[in-house]
Amino acid sequence: MTYEELYSQIEKKKSCLCVGLDTDLKKIPSHLLSMENPIFEFNKAIVDATAPYCVAYKPNIAFYEAEGVSGWQQLEMTVSYIREKYPEMFIIADAKRGDIGNTAALYAKAFFEKMDFDAVTLAPYMGRDAIDPFLKYEGKWVIVLALTSNPSAEDFETKVLEDGRPLFREVIENMNDIVPESHQRVMYVVGATRAEKLAEIREFCPKHFYLVPGVGAQGGSAEEVLKYGSNDACGVLINSSRAIIYASKGEDFAQAAGEAAKNSGCYWK
Repeated sequence: MTYEELYSQIEKKKSCLCVGLDTDLKKIPSHLLSMENPIFEFNKAIVDATAPYCVAYKPNIAFYEAEGVSGWQQLEMTVSYIREKYPEMFIIADAKRGDIGNTAALYAKAFFEKMDFDAVTLAPYMGRDAIDPFLKYEGKWVIVLALTSNPSAEDFETKVLEDGRPLFREVIENMNDIVPESHQRVMYVVGATRAEKLAEIREFCPKHFYLVPGVGAQGGSAEEVLKYGSNDACGVLINSSRAIIYASKGEDFAQAAGEAAKNSGCYWK
């Protein structure tokens, strides 16, 4: 999916919502557990209910890896279902990979060839060698961790360098330097709990999309993200996971998720 196509979907749907499919068997409604593929059945119902109100889905890969072969199979089923029924959706593998060489190339193959994701979240600590293999796939995106919402992000991400810049700025500016027209292929993760930083980052990174987690259960505000982070192409994908997919634990879970998505503050029709 191109930058222009993503922006077109945001304009068409009047939404910048990304629904996080952090599907935990311990949290899904109990009546699904007797089914052959409970994770997929839960995801399928959530997707059908929320699709009118969002432009992206983001499975967190850890929730699927933890279930072994069955988890991977149900992840693949989920992506295939979205591709078949809602082909306009932008699908993110929240994998936070960060290796180099052949290992990175195989991660890229797994997510872009085997399961047809649009984007993968990546940790940039090992430098451009951890990013380049993913950029070899035309039409695919990398989403680089920059300024995350967890409290211990300050251990590294906000450390001030000798020239006075914080480390997260060095990460962003370095990526923008090494990738031509990087806003067409690269997004950055900036946590909603640090919404005021979005305006600061916009000053040196005006064109890029930001993936913004932390809205909902983590306390971030969609209104503040849009206020500080938007650009002429909207420029933000606001992710909400638990506040939407676990809006109800009963048999009305899908309907409740749809209402939560509609009222997330990221859908403005």
